[in-house]
Amino acid sequence: MNGKNNIAIGFITMGLFMAYGFLLIYLRDFAPNAKEWAESYSIGKHFEARLAHVHGNLFALLNILMGYLLIHFKDKIQNTKTISWLALIGLLMPIGILAEVYLGLPPHLVLLGAVAMTVSVVWMGISFLNFKSLKK
Repeated sequence: MNGKNNIAIGFITMGLFMAYGFLLIYLRDFAPNAKEWAESYSIGKHFEARLAHVHGNLFALLNILMGYLLIHFKDKIQNTKTISWLALIGLLMPIGILAEVYLGLPPHLVLLGAVAMTVSVVWMGISFLNFKSLKK
């Protein structure tokens, strides 16, 4: 992993979570129990589903950005493969939220993904702070 997969998987993930947004619109506006779904806006499965949608797209965007930066600054950033993998593992957070909502699984994937993404973002920030200069 050197960033290319972060970009590719980021775009694929973003597309899937955007499509999931259409399901959320259906559930809110057109499903047989749309009224009940809309009334549970800030609680329960509705809230968790929206969290997954938002975090899925946010983490996809982070992977696209981090992938680009890892490729562009590959000579200046150490441990690019580790940062890349951690960012990809971070995608387990929104997937884990969906697994909780629809499969009743415990939040282990959510926690693993959240920690991995946080570590990758902080590590990337520290890597940029350690740059001597952006000029060659």
